[in-house]
Amino acid sequence: MTDSILIIDFGSQVTQLIARRLRETGVYCEIHPFQNAAAAFEKLQPKGVILSGSPASTGDIGSPRAPEAVFAAGIPVLGICYGEQTMTAQLGGRVETSEHREFGRAFVEVKEASPLFEGVWEQGSRHQVWMSHGDKVMGIPEGFKVIAVSDGAPFAAIADEARRFYGVQFHPEVVHTPDGAKLLSNFVHRIVGMKSDWTMSGYRQEMIAKIRAQVGKGRVLCALSGGVDSAVAAVLIHEAIGDQLTCVFVDHGLMRLNEGDQVVSLFREHFNIPLVHVDASDLFIGELEGVSDPETKRKIIGKLFIDVFDAEAKKIASDGKGAPEFLAQGTLYPDVIESVSFSGGPSVTIKSHHNVGGLPARMNMKLVEPLRELFKDEVRALGRELGLPDSFVGRHPFPGPGLAIRLPGGVTREKLDILRKADAIYLDEIRKAGLYDTIWQAFAVLLPVQTVGVMGDGRTYDSVLALRAVTSVDGMTADFYPYDMAFLGQAATRIINEVKGVNRVVYDVTSKPPGTIEWE
Repeated sequence: MTDSILIIDFGSQVTQLIARRLRETGVYCEIHPFQNAAAAFEKLQPKGVILSGSPASTGDIGSPRAPEAVFAAGIPVLGICYGEQTMTAQLGGRVETSEHREFGRAFVEVKEASPLFEGVWEQGSRHQVWMSHGDKVMGIPEGFKVIAVSDGAPFAAIADEARRFYGVQFHPEVVHTPDGAKLLSNFVHRIVGMKSDWTMSGYRQEMIAKIRAQVGKGRVLCALSGGVDSAVAAVLIHEAIGDQLTCVFVDHGLMRLNEGDQVVSLFREHFNIPLVHVDASDLFIGELEGVSDPETKRKIIGKLFIDVFDAEAKKIASDGKGAPEFLAQGTLYPDVIESVSFSGGPSVTIKSHHNVGGLPARMNMKLVEPLRELFKDEVRALGRELGLPDSFVGRHPFPGPGLAIRLPGGVTREKLDILRKADAIYLDEIRKAGLYDTIWQAFAVLLPVQTVGVMGDGRTYDSVLALRAVTSVDGMTADFYPYDMAFLGQAATRIINEVKGVNRVVYDVTSKPPGTIEWE
């Protein structure tokens, strides 16, 4: 069993960031909601535990708690924000609602040296952190000492060095605590004693063995979406079981320019993976024409995708080689976390804005999900490890419903063609400027707005196109990319000159706070 850290989730919107910071140091960790934490602790046998933040208050009736086994196991524990508070309360300290709440940037002063601060913060120094709490620790349990304070938190960091229990009132996992990642690294490496031995090469070999053990001699179907996740899953599974895998690519006609051809070429010619290519674009676009509600679009696409895929699965089952028993999906770790989140996350069905298909119960197939322990950037790293070209692995994220949700208002073939051409020009300009890998996601949106314009000696009455580009570390939050005007002018000029049907281009400069979906 791989050595690991257990992160107990009490509902913080940034719990995933704790895992990201640990994975970045080469340490394997898993997030489990507090309701299932006791079972996860028993199964995982972690080397250390981190308690996350929470919107709850320890004074509330029924507020979440850590399993007592965590504190009795003799392993290091780090409590973050609410995690510090519940650890304090459970071990005999005192937590109260504060009259001086702290939300946002704050500064802590280091009072005592500690292994948690070693090589990062010196005694007597002052450092920026990110606070987000209304309660605060007012009395620490026996055996603890104060190692840092802030204006609003007299117990901003506490430690019981003998038991290796630590608590911080601030959030070291967010980028607004500049040294936070180093503090987390100190906890898992200096205090817990973990090694940086979790690599993509090791994960690749581990998953190949697991896939072979799960599938045996059975057949596997993989629904290729054209995106990175399903492609990496398919290549990994094919490496494990060869031609026991058959990929089905349902081309719904809503992809970016030439992407369907690129998927077929990559799998058939580069990897020689058995692939069934179903051109269902007429069916999908015909059903979507005139539909403007975004959720209705999703449901139409999802239903048609399942119907088409199911029909192809039945054909494959009748080819004389035996019916497929398994369905491969590119489910990622954030999807798994959110599907079991105690704080009201979606059910086990993967979120509609990530996948429009899913597993219909009538297919009666078992799931193979080799990426369910990985974050998005780790999937890209695994793709490179497997030999997928960087031009494919490094592509910007693209939603399952494709261009249908980048067409606010009704969907028509004419609008799809306009959007596809404009989007391709926009991305081409980004690549020429050397910005593609700097930007996390960029795309064009054809707005349901027409304006009067003058082109040459004539008037036009054509559509407005919006350009979007965001930077992001983890995909949970995003900010607009600050293009210079020369770039925007060049991109807009090309689009207007080369795409008939667009006479005005605008740039979207809104930011994306946690939990929001864009252009839907």
